[in-house]
Amino acid sequence: MGSNSGATERSMKYILVTGGVISGVGKGIISSSLGVILKSHGYRVSAIKIDPYINIDAGTFSPHEHGEVYVLDDGGEVDLDLGNYERFLGVRLTRDNNITTGKIYKQVIDKERLGSYLGKTVQVIPHITDAIMEWVARVAKIPVDNSGKQPHICIIELGGTVGDIEGMPFAEAFRQFQFRVQSHNFFNVHVSLVPEPKSTGEQKTKPTQNGVRELRTSGLSPDLVVCRSETALTASTKAKLSMFCQVTPEQVIDVHDVTNIYHVPLVLYNQNVLKIIEERLKLHEISDHCRAQMTTSIEHWRNLANICDRFHETVRIALVGKYVQLEDAYTSVIKALKHAAIHVNRKLIIDFINSEDLEENHRSEKPANYYKAWSQLTSAEGVLVPGGFGERGIEGKITACKWAREHNIPFLGICLGMQCAAIEFARNVCGINGANSTEFSKNLVGKEQQIVIDMPEHSPEEGRGMGATMRLGRRTSVFLTTHSKLYALYDSKLSISERHRHRYEVNPALVPMLARKGLHFVGMGVDEGSNNLTVIDEVRRTDSSSALLKLAADNVAIKDQTIADLLDKIDELCHKGGTGTDRTAVRMEIVELKNHPYFVGVQFHPEYLSSPMKPSPPFLGLLLGASKQLDGFLNGTRVPSPMTLLGGSMSSAMIIPRAKSASSSTEELSPLSKTAP
Repeated sequence: MGSNSGATERSMKYILVTGGVISGVGKGIISSSLGVILKSHGYRVSAIKIDPYINIDAGTFSPHEHGEVYVLDDGGEVDLDLGNYERFLGVRLTRDNNITTGKIYKQVIDKERLGSYLGKTVQVIPHITDAIMEWVARVAKIPVDNSGKQPHICIIELGGTVGDIEGMPFAEAFRQFQFRVQSHNFFNVHVSLVPEPKSTGEQKTKPTQNGVRELRTSGLSPDLVVCRSETALTASTKAKLSMFCQVTPEQVIDVHDVTNIYHVPLVLYNQNVLKIIEERLKLHEISDHCRAQMTTSIEHWRNLANICDRFHETVRIALVGKYVQLEDAYTSVIKALKHAAIHVNRKLIIDFINSEDLEENHRSEKPANYYKAWSQLTSAEGVLVPGGFGERGIEGKITACKWAREHNIPFLGICLGMQCAAIEFARNVCGINGANSTEFSKNLVGKEQQIVIDMPEHSPEEGRGMGATMRLGRRTSVFLTTHSKLYALYDSKLSISERHRHRYEVNPALVPMLARKGLHFVGMGVDEGSNNLTVIDEVRRTDSSSALLKLAADNVAIKDQTIADLLDKIDELCHKGGTGTDRTAVRMEIVELKNHPYFVGVQFHPEYLSSPMKPSPPFLGLLLGASKQLDGFLNGTRVPSPMTLLGGSMSSAMIIPRAKSASSSTEELSPLSKTAP
């Protein structure tokens, strides 16, 4: 099977992950971890997340209710669990890898309006269930890695808990699907909670028993029962679960709380989960060619998990945001910080600061919150201002930018955070009273006050609404100079590609003025004009975007540029006619403050492409700066990678039995072990 890239639907393997007792039990991490141990053995793995809510996608969700909106390369706004899949598995998913009830019903209703059902009564069974099965079978085959080949296995996570009314059509669809693809191609993992009330100190199995009973009622039988618990399952608990859930003791998998999530794949592997899956799905030997393409092994995860438990020195980062009451609102940002901390050899401490608490009116209205917030900000070794929407808390974010700028504290502003940094600089360095964003003040009097403006082509149109109207997805940014810390952190690449989610931008008309005062816009991006364009249309390309693309292709032209050359280039690009009238077609993507240890703003969201093996460069720079290692790093004295120190070399890693050692070097694992650019 391993060498057969043209596999039929029947030879595709499907692993369905369901949940019982409560939501949020850890199905996403379990799904990702299953993928890790399969991929570490050489199998190509894809993933699908099913969210039974009626929304079309996650784009209009409140961060307070649902957590962050994760953005994919194609601009899909999806559930944050897809971020876990991408980070753990090193894959690139599409918007179709996130299925919602809204998407399924819309597809069926659209077909009904077209007459595709030939006058038949459209019902949940068979039309909705058929649509679900067809969607899963189609998306499971889409290549998601650099091989460009069809995956061997697709892991499907069904959100919510078994028995939820919203999830019933999906449960029924998979009841039918297991017979459509044949039983040896379908595997069900049921994740449940085994609570341990402090009043009794005893592990309770009844919730899991009831959950499995509900699962069987829906027509599905678990091949594994994964039990989440605070402490390791006792032998008696495991025996009881085996008896009443009608599975063997080996099929009851204990996943108790661990010190960090990188232990979870190891916990599963150590309980022979890989062997159980291989035998049940009749997985074949993977070809030598597939093994040769492996980049990580189970030993890398073992080293990674151990590394994260052994840090002694700390680094403290203040995260100044609007949604800090729910950490899930910043899931990818937090994980990107943790990834960077691993590679700078530090234990990460994050102080979550509500940006409203930094505002002056809170000194009298909420003094306890005010002084706590300021104490956290002033004691931080680095400051991060993430993205967001709306006016609430903006002045607090701007205040945090000012503190970092004036006190030479390493700073990273993302999306709205970069815009706040530009507004603060305009007010306090350029002396523009009332400088602001048109997002927060539609009645700004002077043109020079409009530091941040809307992008008309990405604003909600009448009748279209708010969903999927922003500048979304992966876009290219071009460095205008080599005199840039971020340029060095990106391994001296003149152009980079990162994911975006915004509908406002720093005003290009005012950028030359800001730049000449010391806020250098060292990177710009082409405005493609449409979320659906993957290649710039020559007809639509404008003077400014053409000049920028030409610059990106001319490596020699900017190598010896001075700061004066940079300022002239900014002037030229920002004054070219973008629409043929009065607007440039380049976007302000990267800003760095002159004569500051590390003051960086990016319009894109670098956190979406960060992973534990390859941290995001802007986050890595922030952590290096906060831990006083940035100068040495940029000057060529590379920080020794903890992955190297603990023997995480790819060349010496031991692969799971039946797979050969990968031949990649340590350099692929950690950028800190490379020579200086």
